Amino acid sequence: MMVMGYIKAVSNISRGLAVVATLLLIAAMLVVCQMILLRYVFRLPTIWQNDFVVFGATAAMFLGAPYVLLKGGHVGVDVVELMVGEGTRRRLRLVASLLGLAFCLIMLAATAVQFHEAWAGNWKHSSVWAPPLWVPLSALPISFGVLSLQYIAEIAAQISGVAVVGKISEVEEATRSGGSLADAGQAMKENAR
Repeated sequence: MMVMGYIKAVSNISRGLAVVATLLLIAAMLVVCQMILLRYVFRLPTIWQNDFVVFGATAAMFLGAPYVLLKGGHVGVDVVELMVGEGTRRRLRLVASLLGLAFCLIMLAATAVQFHEAWAGNWKHSSVWAPPLWVPLSALPISFGVLSLQYIAEIAAQISGVAVVGKISEVEEATRSGGSLADAGQAMKENAR
């Protein structure tokens, strides 16, 4: 039951970041509209808008990544997976998740160092607006940290046999209705057929 609690907690964090990513994209879109209005209708200069749009859209892309992993939305090539049996398929998914986790942990360390250097060095962007760079860089260690947690949830679910990559919502639904983890795993196996 502890595995399910962890999976649910990380899933909720990933969903929360997806909301933040959505709000950032909406804000970037509104700023683009405001920038067009100022520049081409009122012939006024724009100072901060370009930087905000680039930083906001980039942060949204990274902050939305854990949710995409939760939902199984990452692009994948499944030619080999379709040619092998179910046991090999499960092992391939586990290896892929472990490699994804390793990559995310490396990126977490690298982006945390970069964030810290920007914070400690009081780095500023080279534009006229000159925002402190730690603000947009903060999205990177946050996103890779939560993405690492999401990969750990995927690995835990795969090892415990309660979920298939991208199907954690089915486990949540099965256990919410009072079923056990074994019931959830059995329901998912039947749905996969």
